[in-house]
Formats: sequence, structure tokens, C-alpha cells
Amino acid sequence: MLESLLHSLPLPLAVATLWYALPLIVSVSLVCAATRHELIRPILEHAVRFALWVIVFMAVFMGLLSLLGRLA
Repeated sequence: MLESLLHSLPLPLAVATLWYALPLIVSVSLVCAATRHELIRPILEHAVRFALWVIVFMAVFMGLLSLLGRLA
């Protein structure tokens, strides 16, 4: 479904919608890290690790959705 939605949008608009994920990932990572640490260095280290984990998870999920869309 997402793939058909992205194919129906012009390419610049489809890419623009993916940019909304960046501030969400940054803010969620910082808030999650700040709830576990008090010093800025551990907060930033945890935030970077968490952001990478979220990006990889989203990429794997997007790949699975793409694969399922091609199989259907």
C-alpha cells in the first residue's frame, strides 16, 4: 500500500515526505537517551546508537513491505 502511494506521488513529493522522519528520529532518540542519562556525553552517545537502530529497523521494515508488495 505504501509503495503504491509513493508511486502515485511525484518523486520530489515522495522524497519530501520521507524527510519528516528525520526530526522525529532525532527528537525521539534524544528524549529516550535523556530519560536514562544526566550528562550530555552519554545522552548523545545513546541518542546516536538509538537513532541508528531506528533507521536500520525502518529500512528493514520498508524492505519487507516492498518485497511483500512485489509478491502480491
